[in-house]
Amino acid sequence: MARDAQDIKYRGRRRWNGNHGRVWWDGELLFEISKFEAKVTAEREDVYIGNSIDSKITGLKGEGTLTIRSVINRNINAYLEEWKAGRDPRATLVGLLADPDAVGGQNERISLDNVWFNELLLLAFEKGKVVEKEFSFGFTPEDAQFIEFVE
Repeated sequence: MARDAQDIKYRGRRRWNGNHGRVWWDGELLFEISKFEAKVTAEREDVYIGNSIDSKITGLKGEGTLTIRSVINRNINAYLEEWKAGRDPRATLVGLLADPDAVGGQNERISLDNVWFNELLLLAFEKGKVVEKEFSFGFTPEDAQFIEFVE
């Protein structure tokens, strides 16, 4: 019995999971990545039309977080030294969401340029737990682009 493409597309195995996600920081693969999130938020101002309140986008804000399971220092010291010297270093992050069961083998990949970090977690640990470090970051939305996307 033949099945149409729509039936196959929406099977449970076709749902994405993050196990095969990857992130590159300035071209270097973060093999210890545990979580990645990047989003763009619209900054809005109220616009009054009669008695109704509408809104107008006045700007876009890019922000995100990446969490790594600590294995190596990941250049944190270099960023700290730059900050202490009064400089504001910028990075490029590339995130890939891949899943072998994705329909047609499609991936989603995004490139974020002009990335700045908001804080540097220098040291943290908890006995009996795998050490993770979370980094919050910002980026200019004009410097974000999808390289691959699911159609």
